[in-house]
Formats: sequence, C-alpha cells, structure tokens
Amino acid sequence: MAGTINKVILIGHLGDNVKMHYFEGGNSIGRFPLATNETYTNKQTGDKVTTTEWHNIVVRNKLAEICEKYLTTGDKVYCEGRIKTRQWEGEDGSKRYTTEIHVADMTFLSTKKELNTPQPKVESKPSENKQVETPKNETSTNEVEDDLPF
Repeated sequence: MAGTINKVILIGHLGDNVKMHYFEGGNSIGRFPLATNETYTNKQTGDKVTTTEWHNIVVRNKLAEICEKYLTTGDKVYCEGRIKTRQWEGEDGSKRYTTEIHVADMTFLSTKKELNTPQPKVESKPSENKQVETPKNETSTNEVEDDLPF
C-alpha cells in the first residue's frame, strides 16, 4: 500500500456543551470534549475497572451549527474524522501542543432534547373480538421458535 490513512472513529458521550466561535464571512467552528470508556476486570482483585479517555472534538460550519443546536452534555454520538495536532504558544511563552479530532461525519445516537420531548399518548382499547397483532420484531408466546442459525 503506497498511501497513508488518517481516520478516527469514536463513539462516546459529550463531556460539555458545544463551544462555538463564529468568523467573518459566515464560517464557524465548534469544539467539545468527548469521553470514551473502556471497562475490564482486574485479574488480581476481580474488580471491574473503567477507564475514561477524553478527546478534543472539532466540527466546522454547518455541522458545528447542528451540533450546537441539538447536542448537550451527556449525549452519545458517533464521530468519524482525522487526528490533527496543533502547536500554539502558552501564556508563559512556551510551545504547547494539543491533539484534536477534526470530525467530518457524525451521527447522533441519543440526545437529551430527544429524550425530554413528550411522546404522544395513544389510548386504544381492543375489543374482545379483535386480536392484538404482535409486532414483526417480537415473537408471540404462542409461536414455536425455529432453530435456524439465522
């Protein structure tokens, strides 16, 4: 393979709300921390241990505006992008570095705003003569399970 690849895929939870910065000309940039967790069992103690890794996420323009509008702390998202390391000068004059994930594609897996919206209530009383249909993805207790491998 002659080329190189810089691709990152993360699924995690927002650690803070999206912080926006708007530029002249209509461009914008949004930044937020994303937490990913790894859980394992300590072989010596038998305890479950969870470690959290924090990632600096950067989104631009339309995607940044959408993130600002719909995402809040704790929301779960799928992010796909590239790793970029930036160099900047600290207040004391020393060179500082930060590693960021510049996201190009994102899917909202859960949002607080989505969970807080009231769902319409449907009240229906099936008559005694009608049968209640079982949804296609659920099996009825009267049906016999097939032992097919798929």
